Amino acid sequence: MSQDSRPAPQIGPSPEGVDGQGFFLTTVEKAVGMARKNSLWPLPFATSCCGIEFMATMGSHYDLARFGSERPSFSPRQADLLMVMGTVAKKLGPVLKQVYEQMAEPRWVLAVGACASTGGIFDTYSVLQGIDKVIPVDVYVPGCPPRPEQIIDGLIKIQELVQSEHLGRRNSPEYKALLASYGIE
Repeated sequence: MSQDSRPAPQIGPSPEGVDGQGFFLTTVEKAVGMARKNSLWPLPFATSCCGIEFMATMGSHYDLARFGSERPSFSPRQADLLMVMGTVAKKLGPVLKQVYEQMAEPRWVLAVGACASTGGIFDTYSVLQGIDKVIPVDVYVPGCPPRPEQIIDGLIKIQELVQSEHLGRRNSPEYKALLASYGIE
């Protein structure tokens, strides 16, 4: 399929509101959700073969940029989506947690592949059996390694979560209890 014959990306429906000639009225929460959804800054934390699939996803054939994620950030302070891809050793667990803690709120986590999700085929003493042992995960992408289409599907699921998230969720007692269960303040 040539570059010119690709269908245009779908922006999606407008948030609920009142519209008329020359104006549109909605809530701040819905407008902020739509803006966040289309401007995620991912931080790739790639340790093995799933990182290669992520590189393919960022390439011109799959073009992750059409989802508003064309600017990968390699600084946790400038990222809001942590994409963990590949095998994570237990010694690397505290480093992963530190990277997560350095990210500003709101932040989301995408576990890409079997190793990041469950430890994969490496059921050994040295491999972390899922990153959810050290940080909370929002979306899991299955596969060993997952195809670029699966990574894009995971990103779309994150976007749906971001758009529908209530602005006060991060200050709720439930969210604070979740972070406390991981030893994160």
